[in-house]
Amino acid sequence: MTKLWNNVWVLGATVMGIAMSAPAAAVTSAVGPYYATPSWDQQLPASTRFIVLTNWGNAAVLDRETGLVWEQSPSTLGGSWYTASANCILSETGGRTGWRLPSIQELMSLVDRAQSNPALPPGHPFSNVPFPFIWASTSSASLPTDVAFVVNTASGSPLQAIKSLTTGRAWCVRGGSGPDLQ
Repeated sequence: MTKLWNNVWVLGATVMGIAMSAPAAAVTSAVGPYYATPSWDQQLPASTRFIVLTNWGNAAVLDRETGLVWEQSPSTLGGSWYTASANCILSETGGRTGWRLPSIQELMSLVDRAQSNPALPPGHPFSNVPFPFIWASTSSASLPTDVAFVVNTASGSPLQAIKSLTTGRAWCVRGGSGPDLQ
């Protein structure tokens, strides 16, 4: 038995009963642990970092580095920051409610700037990653009522955009504790 990462042991090509292949898929209806204790100091390769949650209809992905659950396929509908926020709040992805816009830090945790179009880690399990902008819940410190952050999915760069005028997309997340929306 070889320790692969925090509290997860490898038996051959199986991690805690889960066959490891890219992208990883897990039947998560069994009692865990099926992922490492989330710790933002971990760096895992995409092949072991992301698990497509089969008991959520393959509609969601667990990020083992952060403990966040992401939509497997972000919204392809564009709109204002207000529309994106409402879309997440109303989402029932994977048969679950409780979705929200991610903070800029959470959204940037997915970025791999060595990649482009999209700037995500090689082997990631996400599909239909929207271009060019994904909204973050984080508002600008200088103009919090009017401006929020977006991530340019082509380059992975964070930018600031006018909440009511910029067209961006929602990539909803569950878990964690993003900032309150303003």
